[in-house]
Amino acid sequence: MLGLVSAAVAVLAVLAVAGPVAAHVTVHPTSLPAGSQDAEITFRVPNERDDANTVRLQVFFPTSPPFLTLDVLPVTGWTSRVHVVNLPAPVQSPDGPVTQVVSDITWTATAGGLSPGQYEDFAVSVGSLPGRPGPVVFKALQTYSSGEVVRWIELPTPEVPAPNTPAPVLTLTVTPTGRAPAGRTKGGGSGSAEALAVTALVLSGLGLAGVVALWARGRRTTGR
Repeated sequence: MLGLVSAAVAVLAVLAVAGPVAAHVTVHPTSLPAGSQDAEITFRVPNERDDANTVRLQVFFPTSPPFLTLDVLPVTGWTSRVHVVNLPAPVQSPDGPVTQVVSDITWTATAGGLSPGQYEDFAVSVGSLPGRPGPVVFKALQTYSSGEVVRWIELPTPEVPAPNTPAPVLTLTVTPTGRAPAGRTKGGGSGSAEALAVTALVLSGLGLAGVVALWARGRRTTGR
């Protein structure tokens, strides 16, 4: 019994130490096909302090290649400020040439911010993700009501594979040949959905025909 108690205490101690370390600023989903259209990405921000609130988040977006036509989802209790920069040369998008792109977004709390033990999701919609596969790094700054600023800007290295303040990273994957990029589209339906509907109607018709045949056969048997 003493051994079990000691083991439980050791496990709780490890969890107490590892819990705050694991609560990083992260991006969701962690991967998307390169070139996806109308994709939504979310930055999840936890409060890691016991004596201060999170009152500001600043996320930096890559500008080479850039994220085109970026929109911000409103968050209750927060305001957002979008900073744009001019591109050296226009970039063609499905909606026409783009000359300015978002370089960073700052969310600022208006009603106290995140209390200890809470988290918040900050979502943006991207009209077109970069078409080149690979990692996309979003450096982020998290500010507390105490004035402390946590810089989520570190990247893993062979010497430090798990840094203390890692930057959120979105991995853009290779799109399979002949398939449309994953992500939400502006269309109202898909070919696969229509094919499933047609298949369901055909199967329903065959089932109804079978029921009618069995009923007619039963009638003939009863007559004889």
